[in-house]
Amino acid sequence: MGRLQDKVALITGAGSGLGRQCAQLFASEGAKVAVVDIDPERTKGTVELVEQHGGDAIAVTADVRREQQVIDAVAATVSAFGKLDIAFANAGVVSRGGVPSVAGGEQFEFEDLTDADWQDVVGVNLSGVFYTAKAAVPALRANGGGVILATSSASSFVAYHSIAMYSATKAGVNGLVRGLSLDLGKYGIRVNAIAPTHGMSPNFLAPAGTPVVGQSYEEVAGPWDPGISPIPLKLNRPPSLMDNARAALFMASDDSAYISGVTLPTTDGGTLARVSMWFPEDQGTPTLDTDA
Repeated sequence: MGRLQDKVALITGAGSGLGRQCAQLFASEGAKVAVVDIDPERTKGTVELVEQHGGDAIAVTADVRREQQVIDAVAATVSAFGKLDIAFANAGVVSRGGVPSVAGGEQFEFEDLTDADWQDVVGVNLSGVFYTAKAAVPALRANGGGVILATSSASSFVAYHSIAMYSATKAGVNGLVRGLSLDLGKYGIRVNAIAPTHGMSPNFLAPAGTPVVGQSYEEVAGPWDPGISPIPLKLNRPPSLMDNARAALFMASDDSAYISGVTLPTTDGGTLARVSMWFPEDQGTPTLDTDA
């Protein structure tokens, strides 16, 4: 019997990346899944993958920046499956200027970013989580409780170059999670987030319509050498989408029945635990020229 047996889960941003991986994993654990994405072809692709392995899923096209579309997605889920147990607000976009030049991105100075740039990243990453949670609450209350889960980011804890707007939205997700856990706990609703560091999809940085890559950045980069990886934890394989999906499964399942208000760092391998300085043990440590 699966860890999500007879549960119904709605996952936004499920057309690719972590959302697609979670849709497949949740279904394999017994859940019926509403695959929600702005791209209808990607939703269909995820549903086909779920059904190929005997799972049950429906495709729902929705833009999480539009509250009514999110409300309609929840209604479609309840109509198809009779209830809602898990609402996973996973959809996200990187802020303009956050795509590295090696991935075809453009360099922007912070002061050159526009209000439209700001509204776009806030609309998906923060408003989208708010709308998903808000739309899910009535169905979760009617069901006697359930789970609201969001995808945050390691950038909500520490700074990364050129994605200050993205980091701000993810820090906002963490605050929303804490506040909602306090407000919704009385209904038996748990509210948490996962915060991936590594093991995410290249599709996150790719233009819309790019073929879906079912692997992580690290997996597609080529042969894995833990000796040159900046991740403190040295394993003989790179971090994967499945590593993050398993953390999401834990937070969505009854295995975490008494966890609420938490943002759980995933796949960081000790990255968030260290300071940004070199030690003699580090590969490629710069040394001082004492003869200069």
